[in-house]
Amino acid sequence: MNKRLLPPLAYAYDALEPYIDAQTMELHHTKHHQTYIDKLNAVLEKYPEIADEPVEELLAELDTLKVEETDRLAIRNHGGGHANHLLFWEIMGPNKVIDQKLVNDINAKFGSTEEFKKQFTDLATKLFGSGWVWLARNRGDGLELYTTANQDSPWLKGHTPLIGLDVWEHAHYLKYQNRRAEYIENWWQVLKLI
Repeated sequence: MNKRLLPPLAYAYDALEPYIDAQTMELHHTKHHQTYIDKLNAVLEKYPEIADEPVEELLAELDTLKVEETDRLAIRNHGGGHANHLLFWEIMGPNKVIDQKLVNDINAKFGSTEEFKKQFTDLATKLFGSGWVWLARNRGDGLELYTTANQDSPWLKGHTPLIGLDVWEHAHYLKYQNRRAEYIENWWQVLKLI
């Protein structure tokens, strides 16, 4: 089994300032994401036959994996945390890299990127407790906007996540404290795709 490692970010921890501070980025990446990886590695040591599968496949096939139920829950939680954060780091950056196909699809589905942002922001603001807001491509290639609790991932539904916002407090609390709405509004400045 090859242990999964924490991939380095493509930018410095302070690259998203002033919107997301360096201390939050470093803690979020090196502590929170690392913990998901460590716990996923620990449970997969028991299952060498699936240990090297991509985390997205593990999640998509979770219901059919031949694992103990407590381990299935650990794969869901920690594998989800790992997969979700891989995307989160990738879609953010100090420079915009517009995905024109995604913008076109968003405009076709929501009428405009502004309307999409409004609906996405509304879901993020109203999400109770910890979780994520997603724009995902479903099995029929359509776009869906929804929330998940905890570290649940669109991969569990067979969907491909395109944009995901972490609204757990650890993602924003050092800078924004209880001002989740301000964090969400500022996060759009570092989302590089649209």
